[in-house]
Amino acid sequence: MTLSFITRWRDELPATYTALSPTPLNNARLIWHNTELANTMSIPSSLFKNGAGVWGGETLLPSMSLLAQVYSGHQFGIWAGQLGDGRGILLGEQLLADGTTMDWHLKGAGLTPYSRMGDGRAVLRSTIRESLVSEAMHYLGIPTTRALSIVTSDSPVYRETVEPGAMLMRVAPSHALWSFRTFLLSPRAGKGSSVG
Repeated sequence: MTLSFITRWRDELPATYTALSPTPLNNARLIWHNTELANTMSIPSSLFKNGAGVWGGETLLPSMSLLAQVYSGHQFGIWAGQLGDGRGILLGEQLLADGTTMDWHLKGAGLTPYSRMGDGRAVLRSTIRESLVSEAMHYLGIPTTRALSIVTSDSPVYRETVEPGAMLMRVAPSHALWSFRTFLLSPRAGKGSSVG
């Protein structure tokens, strides 16, 4: 079975992203995948048998359109100005059999133009925690992203201590971020152009 991806975000919202590819980790390896979720998304089990592959940003599937999203908003109750995917890349919007879509978003994918002072990486500890919490929220009936896979590596990531670099593939019907007021901060759209 071939997975079908559409490019709606790329085609309809050109002022809201930068196209770029993930930066693979050293000796990346898939350590977990969500079999139940993969089955509901009709993802062939063979995709999980080829090492890190797409799960670690090393390969792409046909029709994927990679981009880091830019947005602006509040952080911690304070207007933060331009924000964006500082360590995540939207790999594509999968078109499911029922006509709905599911975004594939790779967290820990490396530096983006929106990384600010960060390194663009995630660590194994936090990807495991996010996976557990997102799945718990899902089963409690709270809409959220869902964890599809975790990749670990030999790449050192420096936090309070040195930790193994990791990537988390998370999926959701949309990765558009909304708050009570949303603005685009983009030269293409005009600085401060309101979209909501």
